[in-house]
Formats: sequence, C-alpha cells, structure tokens
Amino acid sequence: MISHRQQVTDMIISAKVLKSIKWADVAEAIGLSKEWVTAACLGQMAFNKEQAEKIGEIFGLTDEAIAWLQIVPYKGSLPTSVPTDPLIYRWYEVVNIYGMTIKELIHEEFGDGIMSAIDFSMDIQRENNPNGDRVNVVLSGKFLPYKTY
Repeated sequence: MISHRQQVTDMIISAKVLKSIKWADVAEAIGLSKEWVTAACLGQMAFNKEQAEKIGEIFGLTDEAIAWLQIVPYKGSLPTSVPTDPLIYRWYEVVNIYGMTIKELIHEEFGDGIMSAIDFSMDIQRENNPNGDRVNVVLSGKFLPYKTY
C-alpha cells in the first residue's frame, strides 16, 4: 500500500536506473517537454489519466501508483532550507547573488509584480564550447502585476 507520493517517485527512480531510461525518452513518449515530465515524475506536477497510464507502462507501476500520479502534489522538494546537493546549491547561490538584480531588472522593465512559476516553461540544453561545455537554461514565466484595490 502506498501512503504518499514520494514512494511513487522512489519507484520511478528505481525503475529508471534498473532499465537505463532517459528522461528525454520518457518525455517523447508522453509528448511533452523533458523538463515538465521530469518534474512530474519527481512528484512536482500531476499527470492526467492518459499520461499517468503511459508513465505506468514505461516504469512498470501498479494501478495504485498510477492513481497517485494524478493527485495534485505538495510542491517544493528541497529537504532543507539551504540545499546541500552541490548542483542545487549552485542554483541557490545564483539566486543569492543575482536575485536582487533579477528582481530589480524585472521591476524596471515590467513594473511591480512577479514572474509566474505556474504559467511557466523551462528549457535545458547543452551548449558546446571549446573552453568546456556550458549548461544553457532558459526560464520563461508570465509576468503577473500586483493589483490595486
């Protein structure tokens, strides 16, 4: 019996390792971006019934696990307030160093508001570079202005 969504994530990761599955291949089978599908497989998004069933086929999940894939998750996956994983910590570092700059430039360009993480897309690509390959990350979120009332 499954009592929480993390157990399904653990099943997916285990099957991914066992079967040498790539996230890009899963995304292609679902017909969505690798970024969104990976987030959903890791428990941060909900699949619809058809998508959940396809994920179930790919990873060999039970009907109960497939049902859990369709539940709106508790979002936010960091186990600590300051992440300890080196790659995730670097993102934390980017926000610590450049967060105020990003905020200032968004406000200057758009006004008082926020960038949505709901109406949002992300693209992660390898960028070949003779000095060492680079990670190219593009984040695109709808601007949501604060309303006066």
